[in-house]
Parts: sequence; C-alpha cells; structure tokens
Amino acid sequence: MIPLVAGPRPLVMGVVNVTPDSFSDGGEWFEPEAAIAHGRDLLAAGADLIDVGGESTRPGATRPSVDEELRRVVPVVRALAAEGAVISIDTMRAAVAAAAVEAGAEIINDVSAGLADGEMASLAAQAGIPFIAMHWRGHSTEMQSRAVYDDVVADVCRELRERVAALQESGIDSANIILDPGFGFAKTAEHNWALLRSLDEVVALGHPVLVGTSRKTFLGRLGRAAGEDPRPPTERDLSTAVTSFHAARRGAWAVRVHDVGSTIQALDVADALKDPDALKDPDAKERS
Repeated sequence: MIPLVAGPRPLVMGVVNVTPDSFSDGGEWFEPEAAIAHGRDLLAAGADLIDVGGESTRPGATRPSVDEELRRVVPVVRALAAEGAVISIDTMRAAVAAAAVEAGAEIINDVSAGLADGEMASLAAQAGIPFIAMHWRGHSTEMQSRAVYDDVVADVCRELRERVAALQESGIDSANIILDPGFGFAKTAEHNWALLRSLDEVVALGHPVLVGTSRKTFLGRLGRAAGEDPRPPTERDLSTAVTSFHAARRGAWAVRVHDVGSTIQALDVADALKDPDALKDPDAKERS
C-alpha cells in the first residue's frame, strides 16, 4: 500500500488521461489499449502510482455522461491494477469511483473534494481508502470566473480546512485525507505562483499534499511576451520538473506529472543536494 506520510522524496503519480480532449496530450491515450500501454510506460519510467481519469477538467471542457466515463476508465483501471499497479481514480462522480474501486483502484482523486457529487464522501468513507481533496470552486465551464481572492494562500488554506472538516463529518478518516491546492483551478497565473511559493503553508495543514502543476498554462507562459501564445503543453515538462524539485524541498507527499522521467531526474537532484550519500557511486567497489 502507498504510504500516506511524506517520505524523503515525493511519490510520483503518472497521469493517464482517457479523454479525447485533454489539454496535455490531445486525446493520444483515448482508446483503452493505448491508455493501458501508456500506464505501463509510466510505471517503467519510475511512477509510483497511476492516476486514471476519463473527464477533462481543462477550462471550458464539457462533461461526458456517466456511462461514457465508466466506459473510458474501468477497463484501464482493471488492467493496470491486475498487473500490480497502484491506481488512483480521477473522478468527481461517486458511481465512477465505486466502479473503479471495484476494478482495483486504491485511491480516489476528486478534484471537487466531494462538492460535485453529494454521494462521493459517503462512498469514500465506506471504501476506507485514501481520498484526495482538491481546492475547487466550480466546474470547468465556470471556474475561472471565480478566481477572486483576498489572499490566495490564506483563502485556499481556509477553504481546504473547511472541506477537511466536512469530509470528516461524512465519515472519512482524517488519516485518509490528502490535500491538493488545485493549481490552475479557479486561479490565475499569479495565484498559482503565490501558492507554489507558499506551499509549506499548505503542508502545514497537517495532511499529505499532492502537487499537480504538470503542463499547466502558467508554466507555458514563462518567457513569453505579453499577448504571445504559451508554449505547447508537451514543451512544459522541464518547467514541471522544476516545480517537482520545489515540491520535494517543501515537503509534498506526491507530484502528479505527465512526463515521469524528467521529474524523476529532478527528484534525484533534490536527493543529491540533501543527502551526500546519494552521490556515492554504487559501482565504485567493482571498478577498484
């Protein structure tokens, strides 16, 4: 079972988007066979767990039907879980979460923190498995209009505390709650950067913290002139890896990324800077 305390380095959660309209890959893994193969590739690259989702949450995205979301994710979860992978199901629907857990998912990752479906919290409580609660202010079609804060760090921390209390009242064990500050969800670029700078304040809330900055638009705007288009999502992996390095230094439990290899390298650098023993050459004795 995946540990729910921050270890010496964050866990790496690889993303498998089983959607035709993902902002990050444009539906490259939409068919189940392709999604399963991609999950295997992420595991081979070093991912500790795989996050399978069948609904795009990019700004402006429309929701698939429940049946369509089930069709997309359940075969992928079942196949990868049967091969021993630790799977989180990325869904806002209790029915989808229940089917995925039955198929082998061990974590529920709800970007709405249980707000989108009134049955989600009770389902997670009954399942007795880790529940990732993200800071959320509305669905993709409306969330950016709600990116208004007095102090984004203080407001996000306060709203996360409120959700934790509500989830506990619904029966979810406090020890099973993981928090996600929701980079890119109802937040401007300035809000995202402020949250990254103050990530330790989210960690101080006392729950494991998942950081999901991977390929987000605010990273694509780095180095771009005002009015210039951001870099394409697949050209944001280096910037993502730097945020993974930062998350490691701030005590994050896990980082959610599309490109596992670059983040693994960034975390190796973080380890080497923190622990001189990480620099020791394991083959030195054989060569001497």
